[in-house]
Amino acid sequence: MVSRKPVTDSNDSTAPASGFAAITPHDSTDLTYVTRAIFVGGAGNLVAVDEQNNAVTFTGVTAGSVLPIRVRRVNSTSTTATALVALW
Repeated sequence: MVSRKPVTDSNDSTAPASGFAAITPHDSTDLTYVTRAIFVGGAGNLVAVDEQNNAVTFTGVTAGSVLPIRVRRVNSTSTTATALVALW
C-alpha cells in the first residue's frame, strides 16, 4: 500500500482546496470557513459576500462552474444557483 502525506491547510491562494462542504445560502449566517472557490452545480445567480461584508451578484453562472472567489457567506435572497459547494 502506498503511504500518502496528509493534506495541510495553506493560505497560499495558488494551493488547491483542502476541504469542502455543501453551502446552504443564508442572509446572515456566515460559512464555517472563508472560501477559496465555489462550485456551482445548478445554473443561476449567486449573491456572494466577501470578507469585508460587501455583497455582489454573479448573474447567469453556468452549471459546473468553479468561481475562484473568497467569500464569507452566500446570501439566500436573490441566489437562484443550486448545488453549491464551498472549497477552502
